[in-house]
Amino acid sequence: ASFPGREFPKDQKNFEFEFLGFTVFYDPPKRNIREVFQKIYQAGIKVKVITGDNADTTKAIALQAGVINTTPPVNGSEINKAPNDQIKKVAHSHTLFTRMFPEVKLKVVNALKQNGEVVAMLGDGVNDAPALKAAHIGVAMGTKGTEIAKAASSLVITNDDLGKLITGIAEGRRIYTNLKKAIQYIISIHIPIILTVSLPLFLGWAYPNIFTPVHVIFLELIMGPTCSIVYENEPMERNTMLQNPRKLTDTFLNFKELFVSIFQGLMITAGVLFAYQHTLQEGGDEEKTRAIVFSTLIFANVLLSFTNRSFYYSIIESFRYRNHLLVSVTVAALGLLFAILFISPLSAFFRVTSLTIGEIAFASFVAAVSVLWFEVYKLVKRSKRES
Repeated sequence: ASFPGREFPKDQKNFEFEFLGFTVFYDPPKRNIREVFQKIYQAGIKVKVITGDNADTTKAIALQAGVINTTPPVNGSEINKAPNDQIKKVAHSHTLFTRMFPEVKLKVVNALKQNGEVVAMLGDGVNDAPALKAAHIGVAMGTKGTEIAKAASSLVITNDDLGKLITGIAEGRRIYTNLKKAIQYIISIHIPIILTVSLPLFLGWAYPNIFTPVHVIFLELIMGPTCSIVYENEPMERNTMLQNPRKLTDTFLNFKELFVSIFQGLMITAGVLFAYQHTLQEGGDEEKTRAIVFSTLIFANVLLSFTNRSFYYSIIESFRYRNHLLVSVTVAALGLLFAILFISPLSAFFRVTSLTIGEIAFASFVAAVSVLWFEVYKLVKRSKRES
């Protein structure tokens, strides 16, 4: 702009302007953002864009980033004037929220929470802090983020790589799934131990004290590492990031999962008690009966730890996911079992006798039948889902 006189005009529009060009400020999306959003959508997670930018800018950036949007943007002033019930409806149905002040962002986050959603808020500015604090999970940028945003958040992405979101979601799901596997294993394996100890005593069978404390301690020594370090190190199953997120009101184990675990335990109990009665009918003495019952339970425990690696994929499929700790615990358990059966001092301590190959095969077969029926259940489950 130029002005030939000495007294400048009072209004800026009175200057003589000459067009030289545009200066554009552009904050492009992250390079990998489309892939990140694609994986987020595959995981069943909804995406909402809550920004202070105007509607045109927001729509353009959302399109480049791969945000799925089928509704018009909502202006922050509309949200600010609307009653709470209306905000809850709009928060549920719309994706893009523009010209949002900090207090309005907070209203949208609270509305999503009131709708029963699990809300994760991603932000980096001072104006994001209230919403970051209110969300179930606040995630701040470590490099570009302000100190207030980082202090208000639960998590901080130190290198601002949004791909770490996928890593975090996947790891969280893996840990949660493995905890469930461990708990279900504990439920299933404790049922046959309790019933095998108690039922012969209550029913007055020939050898009521089929297990002594030393047998129970041995079983616990096997179960401890299995449920703590073995399942903890289970790799993520390939369908983990294709499942919908669980609801906030979901229990850790639902009724169906609890029923399946209990039924697994009852089936193992049936197999162990069948081995007990069969050995009695074959004229086995107390040490022989105890050896077969004990071996059947150990074999069943080993098979259960393998089949429960996945409640969807087959035991053969699960072998593709390496878990060296499971192999180590299995080898140790079977090695100690055969040492107990065939090393005389240990046999005397555990009050068992050695078994023939046929008797070991019988115990293995009974254990396999009592555990591997679950593979048929998983096959039916896969067939229903695929159809």
